[in-house]
Amino acid sequence: MTTAATMAQVEDVDELAPVVVTATRTAQTADETLASVSVVERAEIDRRQSRTMSDALRGLPGVEITTNGGLGHNTSLYLRGTRPDHTLLMIDGVRMGSASSGFLPWASIPLGQVERVEVVRGPHSSLYGSEAIGGVVQIFTRRSEAGALTPRLMIGAGTYNTVNTQFGLSAGAETAHGTGWFEVGLGFEQTQGFNACSGAPRRAGGGGCGVYEFDDDGYSNGNGSLRAGWTFSDRLELDINLLRSVGHLDYDGSPFYGNEQRQLLQVAGARIIAQPFDAWTLTLRAGRSWDDSEVFADGTFINRLDTRRDQLSWQNDIAFARAQLATIGIDYLRDELSTPTAYAETARETKGVFGQYLGSLFGQDLQLSLRHDDNDQYGGKTTGNALWGYTLGNGLRVTAGYGTAFKAPTFNDLYYPGYGNHDLEPENARSLELGLSGRHGQGVWAINAYQNEVDNLIAFDPATYAPMNIDRARIRGVELWSTAELAGWLLDANLTLLDPRNESPGPNEGHLLPRRAQQTFRLDADRRFGPIGVGGTLFAAGRRFDNDANTVRLDGYALFDLRADFAFTEALRIEGRIENLFDESYETAALFNQPGRSLFVALRYEP
Repeated sequence: MTTAATMAQVEDVDELAPVVVTATRTAQTADETLASVSVVERAEIDRRQSRTMSDALRGLPGVEITTNGGLGHNTSLYLRGTRPDHTLLMIDGVRMGSASSGFLPWASIPLGQVERVEVVRGPHSSLYGSEAIGGVVQIFTRRSEAGALTPRLMIGAGTYNTVNTQFGLSAGAETAHGTGWFEVGLGFEQTQGFNACSGAPRRAGGGGCGVYEFDDDGYSNGNGSLRAGWTFSDRLELDINLLRSVGHLDYDGSPFYGNEQRQLLQVAGARIIAQPFDAWTLTLRAGRSWDDSEVFADGTFINRLDTRRDQLSWQNDIAFARAQLATIGIDYLRDELSTPTAYAETARETKGVFGQYLGSLFGQDLQLSLRHDDNDQYGGKTTGNALWGYTLGNGLRVTAGYGTAFKAPTFNDLYYPGYGNHDLEPENARSLELGLSGRHGQGVWAINAYQNEVDNLIAFDPATYAPMNIDRARIRGVELWSTAELAGWLLDANLTLLDPRNESPGPNEGHLLPRRAQQTFRLDADRRFGPIGVGGTLFAAGRRFDNDANTVRLDGYALFDLRADFAFTEALRIEGRIENLFDESYETAALFNQPGRSLFVALRYEP
């Protein structure tokens, strides 16, 4: 069922739900889509004074975040208990992530350049192909509406010698030949940081960085974005997008593995939307993403790994009757890597053909989709989804869904020298979900229950000293959320209960999958008193384990953040946020430290 996490932002909780496109590859409001969706919009990012993607996503239903240190350090997202590489990440419609390792660059995405985030839970390989086992996260960079030249500026500083500046400029114009617009943004952030890792393992089962290097691990990042478009007529429009983020990270390492990393995240794309006839909308999209890294040890170069993902898409949406929409399309993806390491293969191509039906029949809402992917390394893969919804007379809405998904093996899995296995097959998943949603006197609510079975999981086999398709997992979960307006306070609460089990034969069978908390809870409360805004966030997570054997336990923890702002005018305000108010000491990955009590203050000008 739908989760619109931003519905409690607005003064009128009955305001129309946000429009989402990720769940169906077409535009629907969040309360129309049959998938389980959360939307984080720019208004919520600013109101909650979020500074990173982890800030914006932590505590959403089904979302678990782990970080190996502070700002800029490796960050992993576990969506509905699946592995970090079982979530598809897109930026403005372009697939992101390392083709060599499957790692997703969450820490490198500059939140200041983001307009909104859509989180779609559940299997979606039938629309997007590989990686969408746990779900899809799509990030949209800032875009402008037609209007006069408008600047925006933010200057902030805080604990750990942190500074953050953002500048943007937008404009639009209407001419006799159409309407054009652009938005450009620049940002810079830097922090001295803190010691990211506690050193060599001190507990049975290992974990952590495995070295002693007790220094502050800082981070700096320069970023920029550009979006521009031209509407030629009601039937033809063009837009382009570019995002670039360059970071330098210090971490606890060694002369062999390095202790410094230069990271490049870049995405560029273009899209044409045409409507040859009233019933036919044609979308053409092209894009490329870059995920590059260079590793150094105290300034000495060690290794380089650059990956490229080139993408083309042709999509046709055909409204063949009232409330009946058919979508058919073709996707093309080419992955390529460049590195001094001698991989047996450094490029591969995937072609995908997909179709979808969206409509209502006899009062029943349906979404049916089917896709076939053909890859020149692992062959063909067919996946499908079926979602159903029905609105009862009392306003309650019941939904149900079943879907299949897969994850292709990475270049490291297949070809890393001395390790890869050419015979690996894709990982497979089957998921069943039930949902119920409705309204109460002060807002909206929903509950979803699901089971996801994943097999053919790729894991290291000590008998062959190579990765093999030997693991499987069973993940059950329940997600509850609600929004409300009580006595002027805007409230948003989410609770996730998770049972992620290892079902692989062997000594770890029945154990909990590592780094997934069985309970997470988030409550946000905000209110305005004239020019003054106040708010707070409570986030709590239960205990989890850091290893498959469940011998390294990570204790549960609770974090409390406070925030306030003062608006001098509609455009100018000062804001401040205290994170981890009670200075909780906790770990999301064994031996990796997390920020203590932190303060960040900023002056923001945004007409």
